[in-house]
Amino acid sequence: MRHALITAGTKGLGVQVTESLLLKGYSVTVTFRSDKETVEMLRKRWFSYADRLQFIQADVTKKEDIYKAVDAAFTKFKRIDLLINNAGPYVFERKKLVDYEEDDWYNMIEGNLSAVYHLLKKVVPIMREQKFGRIITYGFQGANSAPGWIYRSAYAAAKVGLVSLMKTVSIEEAEYGITANMVCPGNILGEMKEATIKEARQHPDSETPIGRSGTGEDIARSILFLCEEDADMVTGTVLEVTGGVDVIHRYR
Repeated sequence: MRHALITAGTKGLGVQVTESLLLKGYSVTVTFRSDKETVEMLRKRWFSYADRLQFIQADVTKKEDIYKAVDAAFTKFKRIDLLINNAGPYVFERKKLVDYEEDDWYNMIEGNLSAVYHLLKKVVPIMREQKFGRIITYGFQGANSAPGWIYRSAYAAAKVGLVSLMKTVSIEEAEYGITANMVCPGNILGEMKEATIKEARQHPDSETPIGRSGTGEDIARSILFLCEEDADMVTGTVLEVTGGVDVIHRYR
């Protein structure tokens, strides 16, 4: 049985991704930062999958927590086939770069870029031994071309750096049967992050060219494809799942 480790898989986009992995037959280790009430609710919701599901409390901005989560995943399931880097802090307040506090900056870089480095350091050796691995990172629309994104400087800098890191790892680890790709969600807000495609189609969205909001299910479907056994020809790729929406220029 293939095993997936997903960070922050108990809220937002991660909920649909975790559920889709369970439905597909994977065993899953899910990290969460602090919301134990949500975890208990999800334990009940996913009760039928209890034998192939575990929750680990971890803050991805802390290396020690990351190592603890990887060790727990491997100890319980004896393998890690999928690494889904779903966690990533974000600054919602619209602030120019010079208005960022140092804590804001380092939180963005540590949570969105350094966290992936620490996870890769622990997980890639396991995947090498297995001769199989699927690594998924998250970006934003346009990240592949390193655009400017006003009011999102630190987040954008971390994610654009992650594009190059992902592509480099995809080449370095290809000989071991490991792929690495990035999925870039569109403008998915609020309850739509945990919604299904069917639910989204019931609520027209005039700001998205295809006419509906993106959902967590859209992201989950994309990730499941990239993680398939026969998806090994798709690596080092940035996949945009945006419905045609222009995320980074909407403030101009």
